[in-house]
Amino acid sequence: MPAIVDDQGTRQVVLDLIIEKGPITASVLANILKLTPAAVRRHLIYLEESGQIENLEATGKIRGRGRPARHYVATDAGRATLPDGYSQMANKALDYLQQVAGDQAIEDFANRHSREVERRYAPVVHAAGDDPQARVVALADALAQDGYAATVRQTAHGLALQLCQGSCPVQDVAKSYPKLCEAETQAFSRLLDTHVQRLATLAEGDHACTTSVPLTLRKNGTVSSINVLSGVKVARRGE
Repeated sequence: MPAIVDDQGTRQVVLDLIIEKGPITASVLANILKLTPAAVRRHLIYLEESGQIENLEATGKIRGRGRPARHYVATDAGRATLPDGYSQMANKALDYLQQVAGDQAIEDFANRHSREVERRYAPVVHAAGDDPQARVVALADALAQDGYAATVRQTAHGLALQLCQGSCPVQDVAKSYPKLCEAETQAFSRLLDTHVQRLATLAEGDHACTTSVPLTLRKNGTVSSINVLSGVKVARRGE
């Protein structure tokens, strides 16, 4: 019995890493977990067969020559394993709000949500100083602590960072009310003091909510150094 419990625990860790870092390969997972590739593949097979993860090559979302390494991302079923006790209730509440007060009430609610996001994370972001990269990493760390499975990744050209959220507590609600996603994006823009662009969302079926953040500040237009900050982990694209 202990071996079975340990196996389930490792499998959950594999799934959590895929939610946070996907798309990710078996070899990268094995390196992170200090397991053999064969052991990791065994967990991947189980997770894929149970519908909790998918292989992007099989879905046609990644194409390559020859036989490229498989890149795995979590499915909605996989993300559903994370704690979530209020999505259904929130959806019903917004449905009722729209029925009795109309679309303007939903927009007002989204704007209030945006201000709450900004208020919650402003102290952490401001404490990171003026360096754009440090501010993005600080925001990602704070989001990760709140269950968003957030990471920061460098783009190939090095002029922007991608803030990726592998989990979202309001994902199901945002499917019906996308203004919540727009409100969060606006809050990120104000927090980071630059124009950010939402590239993908979990609500629209992507494997992560991805926000592009240019490495500049509005107030003076200076470009941040692309060197990885001391003590801060910024994943390069493909890791």
